[in-house]
Amino acid sequence: MTALHDFTVAQLAGELKAKKVSAVEAAKHFLARGRQHAGLGAFLATNEEATLAQARSADQRLAAGDAAPLVGVPIAHKDIFVTRDFPSTAGSKMLEGYRSPFDATVVRKLAEAGTVNLGKLNCDEFAMGSSNENSAYGPVKNPWDTSRIPGGSSGGSAVAVAARMAPAATGTDTGGSIRQPASFCGITGIKPTYGRASRYGMIAYASSLDQAGPMARTAEDCALLLSAICGPDPDRDSTSLDVPAEDFSRSLGGSLEGLRIGVPREFFAEGVTADVRSAIESALQQYEKLGAKRVEISLPRTELAIPVYYIIAPAEASSNLSRFDGVKFGHRAKQHGDLLDMYRKTRAEGFGDEVKARIMIGTYVLSHGYYDAYYLQAQKIRRLIADDFQQAFQQCDVIAGPVAPSVAWKLGEHGGDPVADYLADIFTLPGSLAGLPGMSIPVGFGAGGMPVGLQLLGNYFGEAKLLNVAHRFQQATDFHLRKPEGFQ
Repeated sequence: MTALHDFTVAQLAGELKAKKVSAVEAAKHFLARGRQHAGLGAFLATNEEATLAQARSADQRLAAGDAAPLVGVPIAHKDIFVTRDFPSTAGSKMLEGYRSPFDATVVRKLAEAGTVNLGKLNCDEFAMGSSNENSAYGPVKNPWDTSRIPGGSSGGSAVAVAARMAPAATGTDTGGSIRQPASFCGITGIKPTYGRASRYGMIAYASSLDQAGPMARTAEDCALLLSAICGPDPDRDSTSLDVPAEDFSRSLGGSLEGLRIGVPREFFAEGVTADVRSAIESALQQYEKLGAKRVEISLPRTELAIPVYYIIAPAEASSNLSRFDGVKFGHRAKQHGDLLDMYRKTRAEGFGDEVKARIMIGTYVLSHGYYDAYYLQAQKIRRLIADDFQQAFQQCDVIAGPVAPSVAWKLGEHGGDPVADYLADIFTLPGSLAGLPGMSIPVGFGAGGMPVGLQLLGNYFGEAKLLNVAHRFQQATDFHLRKPEGFQ
């Protein structure tokens, strides 16, 4: 008999509809699973009373014949989304214990779709990081090897799904923070086109880049969740696109015959490890068996994505994080003199080192005399990076390549070298800067038996196509079904 935690979202939804299990039973099972594997550090907050109340409400909807596809399905939310029933900290001491008076739009939409919230998930502080070692509440451990990082900043979300503590979770992707942890933990994750999902209630890092998306085991599951998440939110988010919500599962199972897969030569330059190259090559060969054609393309400004991102994102962060001053909410220094002294001590105590570094960089590049030299130039190159993609899409339908140059590294391995973490994002940053939809699917294993993910990038509003491309691969392989030892 299949254990509840081994069901995908789609399978569990079927069990709930058939009355083979109740939403309350499913919620209790996953809450217990979370307690069992608490040592991974994935969950920051749970509220069993609130979770079971939502589950009972879902059971009432099921009893009334509600046919919505996600009713009763347990999920968990990255702690970057504010929630009424759970603390919202963004992984920072600055917001320790903070309770929001409202739910983020993504949280609200998923609740309206019938999902049951299991709790809040650990993340790099204010989503700043590639390893989930920057959380004020301790690092998250990769279930495939607990001595290794899970990726970041949505590491808690990836681990919760990989270790079967939740069938699915929400994440956010600013420069690759859904795709990279999904790759490192052997699950599926998708970032939609920028503006597809509302940012209302998402604690901001870089407003022109932040985007919400689902993380689950399969492309089918991600399609179901993304359908609930996306849609315009004009009254709350000015960057929300006026594009109607759609059923992203509508195209699943479509033929890949004649599909042109663009393979950027820059994604296979020096620095990509042999094990990652091998797994990606095998995946591309599998796509050719499914009828797709490989097309070599060029994204010539790939290397410029790192300096561009690490100018634009910190600049926006320095503005967004200025609101955390200890006056209205969040941490406030207990010992201080005048108002300026309170600001200084509050921020010194409340922010971690990585956040402080990015605020300082951002303030510097926006300062008088440097704005034109750095920030303005970065914005111009960002436009050119987006143009490179549009030229590439004239030759291909989707773009494929590695998510990261290597598999997950050891905890503490990059130590005092933040640039090493930054370099790990080289393949995810270009798509983020261009605002394109992108996803990661598990396609094999590399050094130490660690998962390797294939990155798929589509043109604007191409989420349905991407999900079908991923789904067809998963119909032909079983990498997405494998789970780490000790998490049976």
